[in-house]
Amino acid sequence: MTDIKSLYKQLLQPSPVLISDIAKMDGDILILGVGGKMGPALARLAKQSIDLAATNKKIMGVSRFSEPGLQEELEGFGIETYAADLLNEDQLQSLPDARNVIFLAGTKFGTTGRESFTWAMNTYLPGRVAEKYKNSRMVVFSTGNVYPLTPVLSGGATEKQPTDPLGEYAQSCLGRERIFQYFSVKNNTPLFIYRLNYANDLSYGVLLDIAKAVKEQKPIDLRMGHVNIIWQGDANEMALRALLHCGVPSLIVNIAGPETVSIRWMAEEFGRKFGQQPTFLHDEQNTALLSNASEAYQLFGYPKVTLNQMMDLLVEWINQDGKILNKPTHFQERQGQF
Repeated sequence: MTDIKSLYKQLLQPSPVLISDIAKMDGDILILGVGGKMGPALARLAKQSIDLAATNKKIMGVSRFSEPGLQEELEGFGIETYAADLLNEDQLQSLPDARNVIFLAGTKFGTTGRESFTWAMNTYLPGRVAEKYKNSRMVVFSTGNVYPLTPVLSGGATEKQPTDPLGEYAQSCLGRERIFQYFSVKNNTPLFIYRLNYANDLSYGVLLDIAKAVKEQKPIDLRMGHVNIIWQGDANEMALRALLHCGVPSLIVNIAGPETVSIRWMAEEFGRKFGQQPTFLHDEQNTALLSNASEAYQLFGYPKVTLNQMMDLLVEWINQDGKILNKPTHFQERQGQF
């Protein structure tokens, strides 16, 4: 496990270009929703980059901090934290100002049956945040779910693809984008909309979902037969560097892995590595939720960590009982019901 943790740590180190970009930025960085799947690693990456750039910036993170020990862990890393419910207006207004804001707050799973809360988090809250931080530059996390399913052979939706969100979660996420865009123009707030599809770490992601199913000999649904996958560390680097690309009107960029990855192929590869024969349900459909991220690569370069690296590392992590979050992606969902 020591070797795996060491390699994992190496893959999360900031790149020279990130350190250079951080040095160019003026002002502190505030991460709203720092307690989610990507937030803690994003905050640590930002802090490491600032330290290596030898600049005098603060990294601040806001969350309800429902996970025990996370707030103390981030504080120990040198990140200034604030426990707050962003839907509470008084708590929102009490938060510090920052020149740079990254908005990760939102909800996805449990949407069905809690539709009003989903819209409050994903569409109402952005308006409140946009007004609060109208003098900041903002990177706003969104999702590839705002696109329709596209033909597998098309290479995925580009940013020019008309949005057509399926289900209330995806609709509310498009609402998030539109509200931030409205206030961006109204207040001349530089904005970058970051459409992510799908980030993977050792503790969560589509790769983990498939690897666990193979290891535990559970059948894998092939109806959503293809996905895009990007290493969380690469996705976080792009989010931080995106602060230098905010504009009015907003830039909208897909963040995703370069391959259209076959779920069947992935499962068979994991089966070979685990010595297990994967089992499947249904057949692949000719459409899937896919994003073309060529625009992101023009801005930021290609991801550093390859698909095979991620898979090899994940196999060792699972074999050695590494920590895993109980947060399945539900990538199989074709009807938008989360």
